[in-house]
Amino acid sequence: LLEGIDCVMTDVPGVCIGVSTADCIPLLFYDRAHHAAAAVHAGWRGTLNKIAHKAVVEMHHCFKAVPQDLMAVIGPGISLANFEVGQEVYEQFAQLGNDMERIAKMYDKWHIDLPECNRLQLVEAGVPERQILSAGICTYDHCDEFFSARRLGIESGRIYTGIVLR
Repeated sequence: LLEGIDCVMTDVPGVCIGVSTADCIPLLFYDRAHHAAAAVHAGWRGTLNKIAHKAVVEMHHCFKAVPQDLMAVIGPGISLANFEVGQEVYEQFAQLGNDMERIAKMYDKWHIDLPECNRLQLVEAGVPERQILSAGICTYDHCDEFFSARRLGIESGRIYTGIVLR
């Protein structure tokens, strides 16, 4: 187990790589041209710091992957409806040039759409939209099937989202 690591990559067949989440957004990448994979943990801080985009860049650096060849999956994570944030978090996303009309909504407080924010980063990095699949599952709403730290507490279990090359 690697602590504090938000992205792992491999081109070694038979090795499963993955990330552990409980509301954060898991991302999986597969480069069909170079037979390489990546698993990314995109929490709100990682999303803010464009982890999805950076992972695409690192896939190119390590494996010569080009974004047009990448397949991406956005796994189960907290939805816009359930990811309430303070004004300071909203402002951090806005200051970094995110399209707030697309990724944020005001209810009683601001809410951020982490899956959509990561999807937009992938598109910005050059991954074709048709090659990005989103699970569309909210861990908070489906905490009977998936762990949600916000709903069940920080000591809830974790979801392992992995990928293995054959």
